[in-house]
Amino acid sequence: MKIGFSGLGRMGGNMTARLLEKGHQVVVLNRSPEPVAAAVALGAEAATDYADLVSKLDPVVIWLMLPESVTDAHFEQVLPLMPKGSILIDGGNSRFTNSQRRAETANARGVHFLDIGTSGGILGRKAGYAMMVGGNAEAIAIVRPILDSLAPPDGWAHFGEPGSGHYTKMIHNAIEYGMMESYAEGYRMLKEGPIKGIDLAKAGAVWQRGSIVQSLLNEMARQALAENPDLEGIEGVVAESGEARWALETAKDVGIEMPSIQASFDVRLASQQGKINFATKLLAAIRNKFGGHQINP
Repeated sequence: MKIGFSGLGRMGGNMTARLLEKGHQVVVLNRSPEPVAAAVALGAEAATDYADLVSKLDPVVIWLMLPESVTDAHFEQVLPLMPKGSILIDGGNSRFTNSQRRAETANARGVHFLDIGTSGGILGRKAGYAMMVGGNAEAIAIVRPILDSLAPPDGWAHFGEPGSGHYTKMIHNAIEYGMMESYAEGYRMLKEGPIKGIDLAKAGAVWQRGSIVQSLLNEMARQALAENPDLEGIEGVVAESGEARWALETAKDVGIEMPSIQASFDVRLASQQGKINFATKLLAAIRNKFGGHQINP
């Protein structure tokens, strides 16, 4: 299948590479030229702008993989260029209410809009991406070959109306905040608690062999601690990407309490004000492992 792809960052570049490796044709567009050149070297075709991108696709199927802060601007550029029956996908971390609005705008122009919450980080090129899909079932059927190639077996699902994909991904990321905070606090207790000299990486390795707390996040913590037991050179300032904030705001609107996720979110905000410790250093190290995020901002 042939698809246009706009946004070749940490996720988008690897997703494009995976699609090319699976035999799809991909036309790429990106603000900076280096990722485009890398994709072309793998077999992609380059586009100079959205008009050029649309002209090279039939049917027109375009995937936006962009930060939420610029998604509206790109959406407004490309939508008027797309013929009726086209499919526009937003695979970035967008707020679900914005996806609902974009879907309504696209539908008024006869364009299908899919919101696809995508998880997998920098590991996804090899392992595949978990994808949470919202929008029109007819459009999803058309892009199914793309979804099947990007995801591992049973790694994507349609969750319903527009916005449902990004809503499900928002909750996924909020859970991720809480899980990461629990691991970070636990390893800090092993490091600084009453029994000294515990090998943290060794504990993590044991926990990965049949323990109830085994997980990909724990494996990343173990790797980080094996490589740098004292987490030297890591400041411990931890960014928040917006999704946990949106989840907490939505929970408040509907009267649902999320105390553990709120606490994990507050830790990140406090780290940005200078309240750092071994746990926040480990959080930064884990984020670097799965997302390639900078260890020190």
